[in-house]
Amino acid sequence: MALEIHLATSRVQKDLVSNEDPKHIVTPGEVITADSGFMRGHGTYMEDDKLYASVAGCVERVNKLICVKPVKSRYNGEVGDVVIGRILQVGQRRWKVDIHSRQDAILMLSAVNLPGGELRRRSEEDERMMRDYLAEGDIISAEVQAIFSDGALSLHTRSLKYGKLSQGTLVHVAPSLVKRRKTHFHNLPCGASIILGNNGYVWICPTVNEDTDHTGGFIENTEPVSLADREVVARLHNCVIALAQHRMMLYDTSILYTFEASLKYQVSSA
Repeated sequence: MALEIHLATSRVQKDLVSNEDPKHIVTPGEVITADSGFMRGHGTYMEDDKLYASVAGCVERVNKLICVKPVKSRYNGEVGDVVIGRILQVGQRRWKVDIHSRQDAILMLSAVNLPGGELRRRSEEDERMMRDYLAEGDIISAEVQAIFSDGALSLHTRSLKYGKLSQGTLVHVAPSLVKRRKTHFHNLPCGASIILGNNGYVWICPTVNEDTDHTGGFIENTEPVSLADREVVARLHNCVIALAQHRMMLYDTSILYTFEASLKYQVSSA
């Protein structure tokens, strides 16, 4: 008579924090780990000696520190990021800029190029002319220079590639969809330029002649834009929106491939 013997084994729950799957998706209230040896980071909370997720996102582990990076959140700036913002207020030797962050950024008068790229100390005359340089509602491109202790960002536009933007369209996407690259300024072969801000603001405009654009970023181009350039900008605008809706990463190659795939569709006259 044959006997089958099965050894009883306790059901082992797979630890959610593992080396095989370091970045998995969690939802609010989901247990990340029951191991008490981990430290609580952003997007987590501790209850009954278990670490729970407080937001929906990807689990990131650095040594013993566990945090959850939200899938969709406001922009958290880092030094060196390229951002696009809108001037909200002109203050004393500074501008307040909306960059889709938790706090408004600060652009100091000493951190901008003077018209023509002139290099000198800022005077009281420059302070009186601040609204002539940048006024409320102007859209600018800048770089994150520093992060204050309260989390606010300090910007600068000391390079001639930064400054006031005109003759284009602004698209707002989730900051997590903008892929970090070596450069975020791209002149596409289709005849348009695109700036992919790390803060989720994307600027699309007709390509300008860089040889003659040395004004320091304060002179607005008011020349009429041709119909062909407007069609290219509108098509790129729709391509960026389509990629964002399908949660695809935004960078020059993905946008250009989408643009080429859309050429078989005619531009609507509506």
